[in-house]
Amino acid sequence: MRQPYNYNHQVHQSQRSAFAALFLVLLPIFFPNLFAPLGRASPSLFSEWNAPKPRHLSLLEVALHWKTPIKRQFDLWSPLPNQGWKPCIDSADTPSLPERSQGYIQVFLDGGLNQQRMGICDAVAVAKILNATLVIPHLEVNPVWQDSSSFTNIFDVDHFINVLQDEVSIVKELPREYSWSSREYYATGIRATRIKTAPIHASADWYLENVLPVMRSYGIAAISPFSHRLAFDKLPVEIQHLRCKVNFEALAFVPRIRLIGETLVNRLRDPSGKLQASGTEVLRERTDDTEKERAGKFVVLHLRFDKDMAAHSACDFGGGKAEKLALAKYRQVLWQGRVLNSQFTDHELRNQGRCPLTPEEIGLLLTALGFNNNTHLYLASHKVYGGEARISTLRTMFPLMEDKKSLASANELAEVEGKASLMAAVDYYVSLKSDIFISASPGNMHNALLGHRAYLNLKTIRPNMLLLGPLFLNKTIEWSEFQHAVINGHKNRQGQTRLRKEKQSIYTYPAPDCMCRA
Repeated sequence: MRQPYNYNHQVHQSQRSAFAALFLVLLPIFFPNLFAPLGRASPSLFSEWNAPKPRHLSLLEVALHWKTPIKRQFDLWSPLPNQGWKPCIDSADTPSLPERSQGYIQVFLDGGLNQQRMGICDAVAVAKILNATLVIPHLEVNPVWQDSSSFTNIFDVDHFINVLQDEVSIVKELPREYSWSSREYYATGIRATRIKTAPIHASADWYLENVLPVMRSYGIAAISPFSHRLAFDKLPVEIQHLRCKVNFEALAFVPRIRLIGETLVNRLRDPSGKLQASGTEVLRERTDDTEKERAGKFVVLHLRFDKDMAAHSACDFGGGKAEKLALAKYRQVLWQGRVLNSQFTDHELRNQGRCPLTPEEIGLLLTALGFNNNTHLYLASHKVYGGEARISTLRTMFPLMEDKKSLASANELAEVEGKASLMAAVDYYVSLKSDIFISASPGNMHNALLGHRAYLNLKTIRPNMLLLGPLFLNKTIEWSEFQHAVINGHKNRQGQTRLRKEKQSIYTYPAPDCMCRA
């Protein structure tokens, strides 16, 4: 007997429902990345669909149609005047190597690329203090970036050794009799040759008293951890000059990184070829002299807004309850919930300038400073928390925004793709060559480039976080008031020489240790 249509339809409907349910159950197994809201660098694809709405809509509406006065653009893009300082790192006397080395020094460096860079400079200085032979530093695998790139993958090792050959003895690897002194050897137990007790910002005397005896006894000493392990003050002038020489002259990226970086810089300065090749809409014609004067110039934005940054700040970024729960869970997994800022409310954190600027907020800052929608903007960043959905507002404000992947072909990026340290090195190179550099929030890359660009007298804008926090909390502020506050609050934050104060980093503030009065 034939079943009624209704019955068959219900059976088919039930089967389809069952298959759909099974599909949803199996989907996370076959496509785990889609369901990984706790991924380190970016959210899952599904969470990106739920992008938070703009939080400063009234400011945004004006910013999208704002026309920057010509004089403001001229002032903004003008290079820094000569400030009376010049690089000065050569010793008065010709440096010479001591006749006999006291032994070998190894260091194991953790952190990201820029933290490791500072550690390398300190390692050379410690080798000089101890009259030791430095082994090319070992770079630990970063737990966030998961990148195993070595020193020789990132830096030109022959250039490094040649520039420093009259200052410090450096070897690429240990001689055979010391080959046992490896990272694996120190990971398996307590070793007499490993120094684990180096304090933060240790003095030169500490190394002479605690490391030199070990080196004399065993011929070698390995220092781990070695991050921020040398003081910035009360060191001989020649040691300070040496640190600067390492940072600004000896540490050059390997040729392939320089080649990719130069390719990106050329395309940013002359985008017409890139646009025609990719079929992108041709740039609108420029009609005023200011635009013609600015042609070929670009600004680099380091958008420091990854998931670690968002979670560690304990701030609210407008993603609602789901985002708060996800970031709280992430903090628990990474730091067992121990985040200093978590004791404050979001309002308190913003008033104190402790919250990273979101892509929307950095876009409003850039517009208020005088950048417009014709600005060639290069985005230097690790993966952005929230992905493309999070930066869509920024892209609307700055449609000529580019990054590594939009400027370079897959073949050109093949050698650095998937290697976070190498990608960061490319961004560093492009940032150093830019007309203006701005970092959304302070951090190691911000500090490293602030110092390097100060050394070269290049314009670098430092966001005034204490000013911006309360401004963005004010939901009734009008554009004219916001812009006036931003311009006045950043007049002296555009690369003017700042002399290093006690305990401040020589790598962030190179004057007067690395520079002389012109």
